[in-house]
Amino acid sequence: MSNVQQSAVAPSTLTATLPRFLSRGHTYRAVVGDTLVLPCQVENLVPPSVRAIPTSGQLQARKGGPITLECKGSGNPVPSIYWTKKSGANKSTARIGDGPILTLEKLERQQAGVYQCTADNGVGDPVTVDMRLDVLYPPDIQVEKSWIHSGEGFEAKLVCIVYADPVATLLQSIDMCFIFIPILTILTELMSNPNLFTLQVSWYQNSFPIQSTDRRVMNTRANRHTLSIRHIQQEDFGNYSCVADNSLGRSRKYMELSGRPGPAEFYSPKWGRSPDSYNLTWKIDSYPPLEEVRLLYRRVLMNDTYQQPGRWHDFILTPEHRPASEPLTHIMSYTIKNLHPGAYYEAIVQAKNRYGWNEVSDIFQFIVANEHQDIAPEDAEVVASSKSRSNSASVGSLPGSLPQSLLLHTALLLALALSNCQFDRRRLGLG
Repeated sequence: MSNVQQSAVAPSTLTATLPRFLSRGHTYRAVVGDTLVLPCQVENLVPPSVRAIPTSGQLQARKGGPITLECKGSGNPVPSIYWTKKSGANKSTARIGDGPILTLEKLERQQAGVYQCTADNGVGDPVTVDMRLDVLYPPDIQVEKSWIHSGEGFEAKLVCIVYADPVATLLQSIDMCFIFIPILTILTELMSNPNLFTLQVSWYQNSFPIQSTDRRVMNTRANRHTLSIRHIQQEDFGNYSCVADNSLGRSRKYMELSGRPGPAEFYSPKWGRSPDSYNLTWKIDSYPPLEEVRLLYRRVLMNDTYQQPGRWHDFILTPEHRPASEPLTHIMSYTIKNLHPGAYYEAIVQAKNRYGWNEVSDIFQFIVANEHQDIAPEDAEVVASSKSRSNSASVGSLPGSLPQSLLLHTALLLALALSNCQFDRRRLGLG
Protein backbone atom coordinates (compact mmCIF):
# COMPACT_ATOMS: atom_id res chain seq x y z
CA MET A 1 0.00 0.00 0.00
CA SER A 2 1.20 3.48 -0.69
CA ASN A 3 -0.23 6.97 -0.33
CA VAL A 4 -0.54 9.02 -3.53
CA GLN A 5 -1.36 12.76 -3.27
CA GLN A 6 -2.56 14.96 -6.12
CA SER A 7 -0.08 17.78 -6.82
CA ALA A 8 -0.55 21.23 -8.37
CA VAL A 9 1.28 22.56 -11.38
CA ALA A 10 3.88 25.14 -10.46
CA PRO A 11 2.40 28.67 -10.68
CA SER A 12 5.43 29.87 -12.63
CA THR A 13 4.35 27.76 -15.61
CA LEU A 14 0.96 29.51 -15.90
CA THR A 15 0.03 32.68 -17.71
CA ALA A 16 -2.99 34.89 -17.21
CA THR A 17 -4.92 33.14 -19.98
CA LEU A 18 -3.96 29.47 -19.22
CA PRO A 19 -6.04 27.19 -16.98
CA ARG A 20 -5.23 26.89 -13.30
CA PHE A 21 -4.89 23.40 -11.75
CA LEU A 22 -6.28 22.99 -8.26
CA SER A 23 -5.05 20.54 -5.62
CA ARG A 24 -7.60 19.35 -3.08
CA GLY A 25 -5.07 17.36 -0.99
CA HIS A 26 -7.00 14.04 -1.17
CA THR A 27 -5.44 10.64 -0.14
CA TYR A 28 -5.93 7.57 -2.37
CA ARG A 29 -5.27 3.83 -1.64
CA ALA A 30 -4.21 1.38 -4.38
CA VAL A 31 -2.70 -2.12 -4.80
CA VAL A 32 0.77 -2.36 -6.20
CA GLY A 33 0.61 -3.19 -9.90
CA ASP A 34 -2.92 -1.85 -10.43
CA THR A 35 -3.63 1.22 -12.60
CA LEU A 36 -4.52 4.33 -10.62
CA VAL A 37 -6.59 7.13 -12.21
CA LEU A 38 -6.42 10.46 -10.38
CA PRO A 39 -9.10 13.16 -10.91
CA CYS A 40 -7.81 16.63 -11.91
CA GLN A 41 -9.99 19.75 -11.66
CA VAL A 42 -9.12 22.61 -14.02
CA GLU A 43 -10.30 26.20 -13.43
CA ASN A 44 -10.35 28.63 -16.37
CA LEU A 45 -9.24 32.21 -15.54
CA VAL A 46 -11.38 34.96 -17.06
CA PRO A 47 -10.32 38.63 -17.12
CA PRO A 48 -12.77 41.07 -15.51
CA SER A 49 -15.57 42.86 -17.30
CA VAL A 50 -17.93 45.50 -15.96
CA ARG A 51 -21.12 47.24 -17.10
CA ALA A 52 -23.18 50.11 -15.78
CA ILE A 53 -26.73 49.79 -14.54
CA PRO A 54 -28.50 51.30 -16.42
CA THR A 55 -26.36 50.55 -19.45
CA SER A 56 -26.64 54.17 -20.66
CA GLY A 57 -24.55 55.27 -17.66
CA GLN A 58 -26.71 58.42 -17.31
CA LEU A 59 -28.35 59.27 -13.97
CA GLN A 60 -30.29 62.29 -12.71
CA ALA A 61 -31.36 63.22 -9.19
CA ARG A 62 -32.61 66.34 -7.44
CA LYS A 63 -30.51 68.30 -5.01
CA GLY A 64 -31.06 67.18 -1.42
CA GLY A 65 -32.21 63.70 -2.36
CA PRO A 66 -30.36 60.34 -2.46
CA ILE A 67 -29.03 58.50 -5.50
CA THR A 68 -27.70 54.97 -5.98
CA LEU A 69 -25.04 54.17 -8.58
CA GLU A 70 -24.68 50.53 -9.55
CA CYS A 71 -22.40 48.49 -11.77
CA LYS A 72 -22.03 44.75 -12.29
CA GLY A 73 -18.70 43.00 -12.65
CA SER A 74 -17.92 39.49 -13.88
CA GLY A 75 -14.85 37.32 -14.37
CA ASN A 76 -13.03 34.43 -12.74
CA PRO A 77 -12.14 34.90 -9.97
CA VAL A 78 -15.04 37.21 -9.13
CA PRO A 79 -13.60 40.75 -9.39
CA SER A 80 -13.55 43.29 -6.59
CA ILE A 81 -15.39 46.55 -7.33
CA TYR A 82 -14.50 50.07 -6.20
CA TRP A 83 -15.61 53.63 -7.09
CA THR A 84 -13.79 56.90 -7.85
CA LYS A 85 -14.92 60.33 -9.13
CA LYS A 86 -13.21 62.10 -12.01
CA SER A 87 -11.82 65.55 -11.31
CA GLY A 88 -11.84 68.59 -13.59
CA ALA A 89 -8.65 67.37 -15.28
CA ASN A 90 -10.46 64.10 -16.16
CA LYS A 91 -8.36 62.24 -13.61
CA SER A 92 -9.82 59.92 -10.99
CA THR A 93 -9.70 61.02 -7.38
CA ALA A 94 -9.16 58.81 -4.35
CA ARG A 95 -11.40 55.78 -3.79
CA ILE A 96 -14.82 56.84 -2.48
CA GLY A 97 -16.58 53.47 -2.14
CA ASP A 98 -16.30 49.69 -2.45
CA GLY A 99 -18.73 47.15 -3.83
CA PRO A 100 -21.12 47.21 -6.79
CA ILE A 101 -23.43 49.83 -5.22
CA LEU A 102 -22.50 53.42 -4.31
CA THR A 103 -25.15 55.42 -2.41
CA LEU A 104 -24.94 59.21 -2.08
CA GLU A 105 -27.18 60.88 0.49
CA LYS A 106 -28.42 64.52 0.47
CA LEU A 107 -26.93 65.47 -2.87
CA GLU A 108 -25.28 68.84 -3.40
CA ARG A 109 -24.74 70.37 -6.82
CA GLN A 110 -20.97 69.96 -6.44
CA GLN A 111 -21.47 66.16 -6.45
CA ALA A 112 -22.53 66.17 -10.10
CA GLY A 113 -19.97 64.72 -12.49
CA VAL A 114 -18.49 61.50 -13.81
CA TYR A 115 -18.13 58.53 -11.47
CA GLN A 116 -15.95 55.57 -12.42
CA CYS A 117 -16.63 51.95 -11.46
CA THR A 118 -13.52 49.74 -11.58
CA ALA A 119 -13.43 45.92 -11.59
CA ASP A 120 -10.19 44.03 -10.80
CA ASN A 121 -9.56 40.30 -10.23
CA GLY A 122 -5.82 40.10 -10.84
CA VAL A 123 -6.25 38.54 -14.30
CA GLY A 124 -5.17 41.10 -16.86
CA ASP A 125 -5.67 44.83 -16.32
CA PRO A 126 -8.52 46.37 -14.30
CA VAL A 127 -11.48 47.57 -16.39
CA THR A 128 -13.66 50.61 -15.80
CA VAL A 129 -17.03 52.02 -16.81
CA ASP A 130 -18.08 55.69 -16.48
CA MET A 131 -21.41 56.87 -15.12
CA ARG A 132 -22.50 60.50 -15.38
CA LEU A 133 -24.58 61.99 -12.57
CA ASP A 134 -26.55 65.20 -13.16
CA VAL A 135 -27.82 66.91 -10.01
CA LEU A 136 -30.93 68.95 -10.79
CA TYR A 137 -31.48 72.05 -8.67
CA PRO A 138 -33.18 75.45 -8.81
CA PRO A 139 -31.01 78.45 -9.73
CA ASP A 140 -28.31 79.56 -7.32
CA ILE A 141 -27.14 83.14 -7.95
CA GLN A 142 -23.93 84.84 -6.87
CA VAL A 143 -23.34 88.55 -7.52
CA GLU A 144 -19.88 89.82 -8.36
CA LYS A 145 -20.51 93.01 -6.34
CA SER A 146 -23.55 93.88 -4.29
CA TRP A 147 -22.66 97.61 -4.35
CA ILE A 148 -21.45 99.24 -7.56
CA HIS A 149 -20.02 102.77 -7.55
CA SER A 150 -20.21 105.00 -10.63
CA GLY A 151 -20.96 108.54 -11.78
CA GLU A 152 -23.09 110.36 -14.32
CA GLY A 153 -21.70 110.05 -17.82
CA PHE A 154 -19.67 106.96 -16.92
CA GLU A 155 -20.37 103.23 -17.34
CA ALA A 156 -21.22 100.45 -14.87
CA LYS A 157 -21.41 96.66 -15.14
CA LEU A 158 -23.67 94.55 -12.94
CA VAL A 159 -22.77 90.86 -12.95
CA CYS A 160 -24.73 87.79 -11.85
CA ILE A 161 -23.21 84.30 -11.91
CA VAL A 162 -26.01 81.72 -12.17
CA TYR A 163 -25.68 78.03 -11.32
CA ALA A 164 -28.61 75.83 -12.33
CA ASP A 165 -29.49 72.45 -13.76
CA PRO A 166 -31.30 72.24 -16.19
CA VAL A 167 -29.03 74.86 -17.79
CA ALA A 168 -30.12 75.02 -21.47
CA THR A 169 -29.88 78.57 -22.85
CA LEU A 170 -31.85 80.25 -25.61
CA LEU A 171 -28.83 80.55 -27.92
CA GLN A 172 -27.80 76.93 -27.55
CA SER A 173 -31.34 75.65 -28.20
CA ILE A 174 -31.78 77.81 -31.31
CA ASP A 175 -28.48 76.54 -32.73
CA MET A 176 -29.69 72.94 -32.39
CA CYS A 177 -33.04 73.82 -33.94
CA PHE A 178 -31.39 75.37 -36.98
CA ILE A 179 -29.81 72.01 -37.73
CA PHE A 180 -33.02 69.98 -37.74
CA ILE A 181 -36.02 72.20 -38.41
CA PRO A 182 -36.75 75.35 -40.43
CA ILE A 183 -36.82 78.84 -38.96
CA LEU A 184 -40.61 79.08 -39.27
CA THR A 185 -41.00 76.08 -36.96
CA ILE A 186 -38.72 77.73 -34.39
CA LEU A 187 -40.80 80.89 -34.36
CA THR A 188 -44.00 78.86 -34.05
CA GLU A 189 -42.63 76.95 -31.07
CA LEU A 190 -41.49 80.17 -29.38
CA MET A 191 -44.89 81.81 -29.81
CA SER A 192 -46.83 78.79 -28.56
CA ASN A 193 -44.47 77.86 -25.71
CA PRO A 194 -42.56 80.81 -24.19
CA ASN A 195 -41.07 78.48 -21.55
CA LEU A 196 -39.48 76.20 -24.13
CA PHE A 197 -36.03 76.93 -22.77
CA THR A 198 -35.45 75.81 -19.24
CA LEU A 199 -33.30 78.62 -17.79
CA GLN A 200 -34.35 82.25 -18.01
CA VAL A 201 -32.46 85.20 -16.49
CA SER A 202 -34.11 88.61 -16.19
CA TRP A 203 -33.01 92.01 -14.86
CA TYR A 204 -35.10 94.44 -12.82
CA GLN A 205 -34.66 97.99 -11.54
CA ASN A 206 -36.76 98.81 -8.48
CA SER A 207 -39.01 95.79 -9.28
CA PHE A 208 -39.61 96.91 -12.91
CA PRO A 209 -38.31 94.66 -15.73
CA ILE A 210 -35.48 96.10 -17.81
CA GLN A 211 -35.55 96.04 -21.60
CA SER A 212 -32.41 96.20 -23.74
CA THR A 213 -31.67 99.63 -25.22
CA ASP A 214 -28.66 101.38 -26.71
CA ARG A 215 -27.59 102.36 -23.18
CA ARG A 216 -28.61 99.18 -21.36
CA VAL A 217 -27.15 96.02 -22.84
CA MET A 218 -27.56 92.49 -21.47
CA ASN A 219 -24.93 89.86 -22.29
CA THR A 220 -24.53 86.19 -21.36
CA ARG A 221 -21.33 84.17 -21.47
CA ALA A 222 -21.66 80.65 -20.04
CA ASN A 223 -23.18 81.18 -16.57
CA ARG A 224 -22.08 84.81 -16.31
CA HIS A 225 -24.86 87.34 -16.97
CA THR A 226 -23.94 91.03 -17.32
CA LEU A 227 -26.02 94.19 -17.44
CA SER A 228 -23.96 97.07 -18.88
CA ILE A 229 -25.26 100.62 -18.40
CA ARG A 230 -23.56 103.27 -20.56
CA HIS A 231 -23.61 107.05 -20.15
CA ILE A 232 -25.17 106.78 -16.72
CA GLN A 233 -27.90 109.26 -15.85
CA GLN A 234 -29.23 110.14 -12.43
CA GLU A 235 -32.33 107.95 -12.88
CA ASP A 236 -30.07 104.93 -13.41
CA PHE A 237 -29.01 104.95 -9.78
CA GLY A 238 -31.00 102.63 -7.53
CA ASN A 239 -31.64 99.01 -6.67
CA TYR A 240 -31.29 96.25 -9.26
CA SER A 241 -32.06 92.56 -9.09
CA CYS A 242 -31.08 89.53 -11.12
CA VAL A 243 -33.80 86.85 -11.35
CA ALA A 244 -33.21 83.32 -12.64
CA ASP A 245 -35.92 80.72 -13.32
CA ASN A 246 -35.81 77.09 -14.34
CA SER A 247 -38.28 74.22 -14.09
CA LEU A 248 -37.33 73.61 -10.45
CA GLY A 249 -37.65 77.09 -8.99
CA ARG A 250 -36.65 80.75 -8.92
CA SER A 251 -33.85 82.75 -7.29
CA ARG A 252 -33.20 86.49 -6.95
CA LYS A 253 -30.18 88.54 -5.84
CA TYR A 254 -30.01 92.31 -5.29
CA MET A 255 -27.43 94.95 -6.18
CA GLU A 256 -27.23 98.71 -5.79
CA LEU A 257 -25.84 101.13 -8.38
CA SER A 258 -24.90 104.30 -6.50
CA GLY A 259 -23.26 107.66 -7.01
CA ARG A 260 -22.45 107.95 -3.30
CA PRO A 261 -18.75 107.75 -2.33
CA GLY A 262 -17.09 104.40 -1.92
CA PRO A 263 -16.01 103.27 1.57
CA ALA A 264 -12.81 104.78 2.95
CA GLU A 265 -9.66 102.63 2.88
CA PHE A 266 -6.87 103.37 5.35
CA TYR A 267 -3.20 103.49 4.33
CA SER A 268 -1.49 104.39 7.59
CA PRO A 269 0.92 102.00 9.34
CA LYS A 270 -0.33 100.30 12.50
CA TRP A 271 2.42 101.86 14.67
CA GLY A 272 2.71 105.64 15.03
CA ARG A 273 5.93 107.63 15.14
CA SER A 274 5.04 110.27 17.71
CA PRO A 275 4.30 109.59 21.42
CA ASP A 276 1.41 112.10 21.53
CA SER A 277 -0.02 112.23 17.97
CA TYR A 278 -0.82 110.04 15.00
CA ASN A 279 -1.17 110.84 11.30
CA LEU A 280 -4.14 109.00 9.78
CA THR A 281 -4.20 108.59 5.97
CA TRP A 282 -7.02 107.19 3.85
CA LYS A 283 -8.49 107.22 0.33
CA ILE A 284 -12.08 107.57 -0.90
CA ASP A 285 -13.42 107.00 -4.42
CA SER A 286 -16.06 109.48 -5.56
CA TYR A 287 -16.94 110.71 -9.05
CA PRO A 288 -18.49 113.99 -7.85
CA PRO A 289 -16.33 116.14 -5.51
CA LEU A 290 -16.57 115.34 -1.80
CA GLU A 291 -18.54 117.86 0.20
CA GLU A 292 -17.81 116.70 3.73
CA VAL A 293 -15.78 114.07 5.55
CA ARG A 294 -16.41 112.87 9.09
CA LEU A 295 -13.60 111.35 11.20
CA LEU A 296 -14.27 109.60 14.50
CA TYR A 297 -11.68 108.07 16.82
CA ARG A 298 -11.59 106.65 20.34
CA ARG A 299 -9.14 105.08 22.76
CA VAL A 300 -9.42 101.37 23.55
CA LEU A 301 -8.29 100.08 26.95
CA MET A 302 -7.21 96.49 26.52
CA ASN A 303 -5.13 93.68 27.96
CA ASP A 304 -4.97 89.94 27.40
CA THR A 305 -8.46 89.27 28.74
CA TYR A 306 -10.66 92.24 27.79
CA GLN A 307 -10.94 95.49 25.86
CA GLN A 308 -13.01 98.51 26.83
CA PRO A 309 -13.58 101.26 24.24
CA GLY A 310 -13.86 104.90 25.28
CA ARG A 311 -16.12 107.61 23.85
CA TRP A 312 -15.90 108.70 20.24
CA HIS A 313 -14.24 112.02 19.30
CA ASP A 314 -15.87 113.52 16.20
CA PHE A 315 -14.23 115.80 13.61
CA ILE A 316 -15.82 117.29 10.46
CA LEU A 317 -13.30 117.90 7.66
CA THR A 318 -13.81 120.01 4.55
CA PRO A 319 -12.03 118.47 1.55
CA GLU A 320 -10.16 120.65 -0.88
CA HIS A 321 -12.13 121.42 -4.04
CA ARG A 322 -11.25 119.03 -6.86
CA PRO A 323 -12.17 119.65 -10.52
CA ALA A 324 -14.53 117.04 -11.96
CA SER A 325 -12.01 116.30 -14.73
CA GLU A 326 -9.47 114.87 -12.25
CA PRO A 327 -9.38 111.18 -11.24
CA LEU A 328 -12.02 109.98 -8.82
CA THR A 329 -9.74 108.95 -5.92
CA HIS A 330 -9.38 111.37 -3.01
CA ILE A 331 -6.36 110.97 -0.73
CA MET A 332 -6.75 112.60 2.68
CA SER A 333 -4.88 112.67 5.96
CA TYR A 334 -5.38 114.17 9.40
CA THR A 335 -3.07 114.38 12.42
CA ILE A 336 -4.79 113.44 15.68
CA LYS A 337 -3.12 115.17 18.65
CA ASN A 338 -3.04 114.90 22.45
CA LEU A 339 -2.87 111.09 22.45
CA HIS A 340 -1.50 108.83 25.19
CA PRO A 341 1.92 107.22 24.58
CA GLY A 342 1.70 103.47 23.85
CA ALA A 343 -2.13 103.53 23.81
CA TYR A 344 -4.42 101.69 21.41
CA TYR A 345 -6.91 103.67 19.34
CA GLU A 346 -9.44 102.97 16.60
CA ALA A 347 -10.90 105.22 13.92
CA ILE A 348 -13.66 105.28 11.31
CA VAL A 349 -14.33 107.64 8.39
CA GLN A 350 -17.49 108.58 6.51
CA ALA A 351 -17.79 110.85 3.45
CA LYS A 352 -20.54 112.75 1.63
CA ASN A 353 -21.02 113.96 -1.93
CA ARG A 354 -24.09 115.36 -3.67
CA TYR A 355 -25.71 111.91 -3.73
CA GLY A 356 -25.41 111.45 0.03
CA TRP A 357 -23.26 109.78 2.72
CA ASN A 358 -21.39 106.56 2.04
CA GLU A 359 -21.28 103.55 4.34
CA VAL A 360 -19.09 103.92 7.43
CA SER A 361 -15.62 102.48 6.86
CA ASP A 362 -14.28 99.40 8.58
CA ILE A 363 -12.68 100.13 11.96
CA PHE A 364 -8.97 100.90 11.69
CA GLN A 365 -6.84 100.26 14.81
CA PHE A 366 -3.52 101.98 15.48
CA ILE A 367 -0.99 102.24 18.31
CA VAL A 368 0.65 105.43 19.47
CA ALA A 369 4.45 105.25 19.87
CA ASN A 370 6.04 105.11 23.30
CA GLU A 371 8.22 108.03 24.36
CA HIS A 372 11.50 106.12 23.81
CA GLN A 373 10.40 103.78 21.02
CA ASP A 374 12.64 103.22 18.00
CA ILE A 375 10.74 103.09 14.73
CA ALA A 376 11.72 100.40 12.24
CA PRO A 377 12.15 101.61 8.62
CA GLU A 378 9.29 99.39 7.43
CA ASP A 379 6.96 101.12 9.91
CA ALA A 380 7.77 104.61 8.65
CA GLU A 381 4.69 106.78 8.34
CA VAL A 382 3.15 107.60 4.99
CA VAL A 383 3.82 111.18 3.98
CA ALA A 384 0.59 112.77 2.84
CA SER A 385 -0.99 116.17 2.65
CA SER A 386 -3.64 117.14 5.16
CA LYS A 387 -5.93 118.08 2.29
CA SER A 388 -7.67 115.87 -0.25
CA ARG A 389 -6.06 115.47 -3.66
CA SER A 390 -6.35 113.30 -6.71
CA ASN A 391 -4.24 110.25 -7.53
CA SER A 392 -2.32 112.10 -10.24
CA ALA A 393 -1.04 114.63 -7.71
CA SER A 394 -0.08 112.14 -5.00
CA VAL A 395 1.65 109.18 -6.62
CA GLY A 396 4.88 109.86 -4.77
CA SER A 397 3.17 109.90 -1.38
CA LEU A 398 1.10 106.71 -1.65
CA PRO A 399 2.04 103.86 0.69
CA GLY A 400 4.47 101.53 -0.94
CA SER A 401 6.02 104.22 -3.21
CA LEU A 402 9.67 103.46 -4.00
CA PRO A 403 12.39 105.82 -2.76
CA GLN A 404 14.77 107.25 -5.37
CA SER A 405 17.68 105.12 -4.19
CA LEU A 406 15.67 101.92 -4.71
CA LEU A 407 14.53 103.07 -8.15
CA LEU A 408 18.16 103.76 -9.13
CA HIS A 409 19.25 100.36 -7.84
CA THR A 410 16.48 98.66 -9.83
CA ALA A 411 17.48 100.54 -13.00
CA LEU A 412 21.10 99.39 -12.63
CA LEU A 413 19.98 95.76 -12.25
CA LEU A 414 17.82 96.02 -15.38
CA ALA A 415 20.73 97.52 -17.36
CA LEU A 416 23.03 94.71 -16.24
CA ALA A 417 20.46 92.04 -17.19
CA LEU A 418 20.04 93.63 -20.64
CA SER A 419 23.80 93.69 -21.16
CA ASN A 420 24.07 89.97 -20.27
CA CYS A 421 21.20 89.14 -22.62
CA GLN A 422 22.91 90.93 -25.56
CA PHE A 423 26.20 89.15 -24.79
CA ASP A 424 24.46 85.74 -24.82
CA ARG A 425 22.78 86.50 -28.15
CA ARG A 426 26.14 87.42 -29.77
CA ARG A 427 27.78 84.29 -28.33
CA LEU A 428 25.02 82.09 -29.77
CA GLY A 429 25.16 83.85 -33.17
CA LEU A 430 21.69 85.33 -32.83
CA GLY A 431 22.76 88.89 -33.67
